[in-house]
Amino acid sequence: MSAADIVASVGWTLVHFLWQGALIGCATAVLLTVLRNARPESRYLVACTGLFLCLAWPALELALRLHDGSGSGGDAMVLFAAGLVADSPVDEGWGALLADQLGWIVGTWAVCAAAMALRMVAGLLWIGRAAAHERADPAWQARIEHMAAAFGVGRTVRLRVVERLGSPVTAGWWRPVVLVPASLVSGMPAHLLEALLAHELAHIKRHDYLVNLGQNLVETLLFYHPAVWWISGRIRVEREQIADDFAARQLGEPRRLALALSELEKLQFSTHHLAQAANGGDLMSRIKRLVRPDTQALNWKAAIPVLGLVIGAASFAHAAPTKPATKDTEAIANFETCKRPEYPAESIKQQHTGTVTLGFLVAKDGTVKDSKVTKSSGHVALDESAHTALTKCRFKPATSKGKPVEAWTAVQYVWTLE
Repeated sequence: MSAADIVASVGWTLVHFLWQGALIGCATAVLLTVLRNARPESRYLVACTGLFLCLAWPALELALRLHDGSGSGGDAMVLFAAGLVADSPVDEGWGALLADQLGWIVGTWAVCAAAMALRMVAGLLWIGRAAAHERADPAWQARIEHMAAAFGVGRTVRLRVVERLGSPVTAGWWRPVVLVPASLVSGMPAHLLEALLAHELAHIKRHDYLVNLGQNLVETLLFYHPAVWWISGRIRVEREQIADDFAARQLGEPRRLALALSELEKLQFSTHHLAQAANGGDLMSRIKRLVRPDTQALNWKAAIPVLGLVIGAASFAHAAPTKPATKDTEAIANFETCKRPEYPAESIKQQHTGTVTLGFLVAKDGTVKDSKVTKSSGHVALDESAHTALTKCRFKPATSKGKPVEAWTAVQYVWTLE
């Protein structure tokens, strides 16, 4: 497969995800609305599934395109496990326009994705450095170890006190660490800080750090689609509610955790997305939920983004004009890419003329893979001269169902003397 085919495959995959992500976002929003009064674990599973499909669908499509080897944007894709089959609306209507821009699309995407990947790596390095070099607090270390044992966390949980940190942050999976702001250790009542640590231990118990890393990966690769950011944000909101419920059950005092969160709200601490922090999500709604749980009425304002996605996807499909099925075409020689056959001197003397028919096996990239004389002009010298020159030509490859294919084609060359 040529580099051009790889770029085309990646480019068409990125373009197709515009409508694929919109469909996934709509389906996820509908399910989350239906489950608005269910347990947060159910909504969390729906949101995680939606984000997984955002990665799996284009990954499957890219794999199929690379396996096919053409990089074409015009073939219908067999979709994810639900059994859906669809053809991208951009294939026929805007395919020709987008095909010329795929290089720029892939290049811009690669630069932006690399920048976001560097940002994520920098955050991980900062967390690792803080875990290794920030000071420990023996009293709080002993307390968090006792809490971890009571919560059923078998791994050793380290606690580090960090200056200039806004809120507790949990990082690591095999060797988890909780980074606690120095201002909380010195200024927050011990029983409230303990409630925040219970929330952090809930994240460790559930291995939320690994899921969050997966979220960052999807956000890095598919950063250009708003549905990805919306679904990922909903995952974080539901995850914080799950951790709140777990911590409240272990503490036996939901109001203590609510009061601790209220203190964070007053101090207006910053949010850290790379790891799980106690201030994730909407703090006021979490506080209200802990203090006075209530059923949620259907909020029609929340349906506006979903309606916008539906309208956008419908408009996207409607704007693409329909065309009849693409006809198969034969390979065509581009004679500007090769020299005109030279008339052999001996043939000129002998006044030899005639028509030679040559067969060329043209690859999908337009190069000649094989050639032969299928019908002689009656003169070997004329046949060989035409064969030598025309073999160096490039061709517009043959197509089948709109995709370039390898095929034989015939070319005639007429030798005449003027």
